[in-house]
Amino acid sequence: MVPAVFSGKWLGESAGKLMSVVSVVVFLVLDFLDTLFCILYGILDEYFEGDASPCYCGKRRRELIHDGEGKLEGEMSETLYARKNVFREMGFLGFPRKRKDSKKRGGGVEVNRWSECGCESCVSWMKKGDQKLHVIVREPSKVLCLTAMIEDCRGKPAENVIFLHGFLSSSSFWTETVFPNLSDHNYRLFAVDLLGFGRSPKPRDCSYTLNNHVQMIEKSVSRPFQLDSFHLVAHSMGCIIALALAAKYSNSVKSITLVAPPYFGPSKDGESLMVLNKVAGRRLWPPLSFGSSFMSWYEHLGRCVCFLFCRNHRTWEKMLRLLTWKRDLHFTIMDLSRHTHHSAWHTMHNVICGGAKVVDGCLTVLAEAGVKMCVVHGDGDQVVPLECSKNIKMKAPEAEVNVIKNGDHGSVIHGREKEFAGSLERTWASISR
Repeated sequence: MVPAVFSGKWLGESAGKLMSVVSVVVFLVLDFLDTLFCILYGILDEYFEGDASPCYCGKRRRELIHDGEGKLEGEMSETLYARKNVFREMGFLGFPRKRKDSKKRGGGVEVNRWSECGCESCVSWMKKGDQKLHVIVREPSKVLCLTAMIEDCRGKPAENVIFLHGFLSSSSFWTETVFPNLSDHNYRLFAVDLLGFGRSPKPRDCSYTLNNHVQMIEKSVSRPFQLDSFHLVAHSMGCIIALALAAKYSNSVKSITLVAPPYFGPSKDGESLMVLNKVAGRRLWPPLSFGSSFMSWYEHLGRCVCFLFCRNHRTWEKMLRLLTWKRDLHFTIMDLSRHTHHSAWHTMHNVICGGAKVVDGCLTVLAEAGVKMCVVHGDGDQVVPLECSKNIKMKAPEAEVNVIKNGDHGSVIHGREKEFAGSLERTWASISR
């Protein structure tokens, strides 16, 4: 009789091998479908818009690397082109797609795609002449909602704090959770909708590089409000942007608080691909990992999801209201559709993956400048592993790392808003003016 231990081991190994085979088959099918939809979207884009939208299915092409002001080859992530697809490499179907810079009907690249939502909420940013990020500003005893020119900067408090949200989120991540739990004196709070998300601009001629995000924060917050000094608070993807901004203004930043920061160690060749495999590796299980890999590896299949979900978000929201009997849906549900496929796809690759090339240098600059750095991370985070915060501690030994027991990527703040807000105020108060 085979001992139970060997029987259990054999079953485990068999299950693992079966999962590997199933995984290979599933992703092979997805490779085929993505190649097929590449051709299909080329035809549909030409029909509806007059030109096929450029994509990253072919070899690296310089004409795709643009941002209206010049070439951005050095800022583009290698993951945009290095995602393996056996059918593309075989030249499957041999049907050439036009890959020209888009020239949309309707007078410019700001016209949204036929596959995107055109409701008032989603295209309101196009009506503004001087494009700036949507910013929520909380002054002591008053709140201002600004999207364009800043006209009223009176009542400037002693401390400025800029809050940056994570991927597929918006300024609501902070205004609905942390803002109500912060004291109403001595702090002027800025919650930003990052470029491509929430109510901020989502331009078609933008590659959404790390530099693009930093420049828009400068244009929308730093310069209009003349911030000589400020604190930074960021979550997940926002941590990468916060580090880049802080390193650029290391003499102005008083402190930086990073929540679940995606930092996987010192920069080296192939760092972007390593990050892609870490945060969105081609895995079937758990479902969250499969969803991340599906949206990050398959440009055209991801566009299908955005077409079904984002373009029809008003329908989905009505259905959810009927099912839940709630007039107001949770802000996290509303935020999920407030982007375009173009903005989310490029931000994922050029910030989360491509940003890995510069984070190491940013940490070095901040450590040398003596900027106070606090890190908060949940030990149950399945999106950004706890090792990321440990890596920051190794790179910047003076950083304070607070590990939240049983906290995941969201509950590290959700459910403990008062505690988190209190820790922020203690951090700001501990820094001499």
